[in-house]
Amino acid sequence: MRLVGRVAIVTGGARGIGRAIAEEFLKEGAKVVIVDVLEEELMSTAKELSRYGDVTAVKADITKKEDRERIVKVTLEKYGRIDILVNNAGIFSTTSIEDMTEEQWDKVMNVNLKAAAMLSKEVIKYMKAQRYGKIINMSSLAGHVGGIFAGVDYAVSKAGLMCLTKSLAKRLAKYNILVNAVAPGVIESPMTAPWPEEVKKSFIEKIPLGRLGKPEDVAKVVVFLASDDSNYITGQIINVDGGISIGP
Repeated sequence: MRLVGRVAIVTGGARGIGRAIAEEFLKEGAKVVIVDVLEEELMSTAKELSRYGDVTAVKADITKKEDRERIVKVTLEKYGRIDILVNNAGIFSTTSIEDMTEEQWDKVMNVNLKAAAMLSKEVIKYMKAQRYGKIINMSSLAGHVGGIFAGVDYAVSKAGLMCLTKSLAKRLAKYNILVNAVAPGVIESPMTAPWPEEVKKSFIEKIPLGRLGKPEDVAKVVVFLASDDSNYITGQIINVDGGISIGP
C-alpha cells in the first residue's frame, strides 16, 4: 500500500496501459481519476476498477484547454489535492513521411506531446503549493530509435516527451516535484492489437526476453515512480522493453 493518501490523475485510463496503471494505483491505496475520450469504455472501466478503491471517471479531450481545466477542477473538488499525474494518453501512427499530411502531424503532436505539457502546467501550480508531486510521462522505444514500425510523427512526439521530462525535472526539483518517463517497447495493448502478426513476430525475435510486454509490466514501474520508493529519482527515462533497446 505505497500510495495511501495520494491522489492520481491517469490520462488514457479507459484501456490498455492506462487502465493497468489505474488498477495498480488503486491496489496500492491511491484515489484515482481516470480520463479518456472513449466514454463507454471509460465508464465501464471505472465500474470494474471500483472494486479496488476510490475511482472517478472524467470524459475529456486533453487537447482542449477547457477540458484540461475541468479535469483539475473535478479532481480538486472531490479529493482536495493532486499528487500524481500520469500523462499516458496517446495515439499511434505508422504513416510514412511521404504520405503524411500537416493535419495528421499536428493531431499526433497535440495529443501525444502538447496535451501532456499543458496538463502538466495545470497541475504544477497545486503541486508547488503542497511542495510535493510526481509526474510520469509515457514515452516509447520509438522515441529512442526514431521508430521501427511507428511513423515519424509518433516517434518525434515520444522523443519530445523525453525532453519535456528532463526540462520539467530540472525546473521543478526545488519544489520537490519529481518528473520521470517510462519508455515501453512493444506491449500487448489495444494500440498494438491491429499490428500484423508478422510484425509482432519480428519484434519477438529481437527481444532478449523473447516475448511482448504486458500492460502490468509497465504499470508496476509507474507505481514505483509514483511512490516514495523513488524519491531520489528525477529526470530519468526508464525503458520497459524486454531488453530490445540494448541491441542484438
